[in-house]
Amino acid sequence: METRKAIQKRRAVKHFDPAYVISPEDQRELLELTMLSPTAFNQQNWRFVLVDDRQQRHALWTAAWEQQQVLDASMLVVLCADLRAWQREPRRYWQKAPSAVQDFVLPAMATYYEGKEQTMRDEAMRSCGIAAQTLMLAATSMGYESCPMDGFDFSEVARIINLPSDHVVTMFVVIGRGTKEPWERPGQLAFTDVVVQDRFS
Repeated sequence: METRKAIQKRRAVKHFDPAYVISPEDQRELLELTMLSPTAFNQQNWRFVLVDDRQQRHALWTAAWEQQQVLDASMLVVLCADLRAWQREPRRYWQKAPSAVQDFVLPAMATYYEGKEQTMRDEAMRSCGIAAQTLMLAATSMGYESCPMDGFDFSEVARIINLPSDHVVTMFVVIGRGTKEPWERPGQLAFTDVVVQDRFS
């Protein structure tokens, strides 16, 4: 599907066919496309927890206040981020770059993040937000429906997936075959309400 059309067609769908199965090949392709999303310093700090186990799904459904799409969607991805990705063998993010670039970028990463917990967390949210949109647009282009979710108990989800202490949960994305047409877009703001020319007045 052409990118512009995928952007226009993508909607948050909450009703999925529980019998529909996305093939392992398509699941892998969706995640590999998502892994092409940009991240600051190319640190690729997102971590995608793909939840297939039904007992695990049921626990997450409970943590998500029993929202049915958690159980019914063919694919459930818990988007997490490694807050310390910038520290973990950072040279591998730049291994194909010229030495002069590596010599500049690697110390700059440390300077940017060292001791700055809020910066690390902000970066995690930015990275996973971009990745979530990539995943949903890829799903749309492959003929699937999707829904981003943050309606759940974050602490309980972290416990269920055994989240490392230096990682954060950012959101879910569920993907599958929808069973209901989405509503008409309920209210888009005017271009002039959201686009600011040069500066706020």
